[in-house]
Amino acid sequence: MIKFIGEFPTTLVSVCVIAGISATSVNSESTAHDAHIAIENSAVLTKQEATQIYLDLMDRMRTGYASAQLDIVSNYQDWPKYNDAPYISATHGQRYVNSYANKMARDYGTLNDGDTLPAGSVLAKDSITVTDEDHIFPGALFVMEKLSDGAHPQTGDWRYVMVMPDGSLFGDTIGSRSQEMVYCHECHEAVASRDYTFFVPSDHRLTK
Repeated sequence: MIKFIGEFPTTLVSVCVIAGISATSVNSESTAHDAHIAIENSAVLTKQEATQIYLDLMDRMRTGYASAQLDIVSNYQDWPKYNDAPYISATHGQRYVNSYANKMARDYGTLNDGDTLPAGSVLAKDSITVTDEDHIFPGALFVMEKLSDGAHPQTGDWRYVMVMPDGSLFGDTIGSRSQEMVYCHECHEAVASRDYTFFVPSDHRLTK
C-alpha cells in the first residue's frame, strides 16, 4: 500500500522518524556533488508510475512551496517542462525530480560551450521522495535565478534557493543562510562552460 508521508522536515532525525525510514537508509554524508540527505532505498519506477505519483502530489507541492512567497517561482508548474517523466537525480539525494524553465530560459537544455542564459532566467526543479518501502512525500524545490551581469560573480551571477515542502526557506545565496547553499554552486561548477546548467538525462528529455 502507498503511504503518503507528512511534510519533509529539515533535520535528519525528524526525516527518519516521520518517514518511517531507518537511519541506515539515509546517507547524511555531504560532498560537493552529494550534499543533500540521500535516500539509499529509492524505488525504481516506470515513467508512468513516476508521473502518476507526481500528478497526485502536484497541488500539495504547489501549496506548500507557495508559502515561501518566492515570486520568481509562484507559477513554475505552468512553465515549459523539459522532462517527459520524473527522473532520479543523484545530485538531489536520489529523489525524483522535474525540470522547469521560464520563458527567459527558453534556451535551457540546448546551450553549447560558451553560451549563457539572459538575466531573468529561472530554472526550477521540484522533487519527490519515493522509497522501495512505498513511502512517498514531497521533497524540496530547487531554484536557480540568473542575475544581472556582475551582480554575484562568486556564483557566476546565479542565485540558488532551496525551498522546503512546507514553504520554509532552507537557504538563499543572496539572502538568509547563504552558506548553506555553497555546495549548489560547487556542484554546478562542473558545467561552468554552459553557464552552470545541467541538462535533463537523454532518456527523459522531452521531445519538442
